[in-house]
Amino acid sequence: MIPRLFYLIFFLTFSLASAQFQFFENMFGHHQQQQQQQTRSGAAQYVAQVESVSCSKYLCPSTLDCVARPIDCPCPYEEDVKCIIPSAGTDDDSDDATMVCIRGEQGCSHVEQLIHKLLSRNS
Repeated sequence: MIPRLFYLIFFLTFSLASAQFQFFENMFGHHQQQQQQQTRSGAAQYVAQVESVSCSKYLCPSTLDCVARPIDCPCPYEEDVKCIIPSAGTDDDSDDATMVCIRGEQGCSHVEQLIHKLLSRNS
């Protein structure tokens, strides 16, 4: 009698534990699957937006504006300040220049200080 009861209790406990693990696996697995689908759909939306813009020059990646040169791209947020980083030996408006959007009270002066430090080290 005791061995049968022991086996019955063991079997019921094992069945309940197995069902509980399946529940958590399904719950968390489903959540992870939803996140992956949302990530893919976000990327697919971006690709669809890029493909829908007609631009024969340069398409700014963050704003999808069509401009003549990469440094003509606007910053994506109003509170950002656009700073032009000239290539060595060129003026600010050169085609080889780079632009960076920053935020803060110092504005482009902080970027200019960093560039000056970098150039003085390399000289």
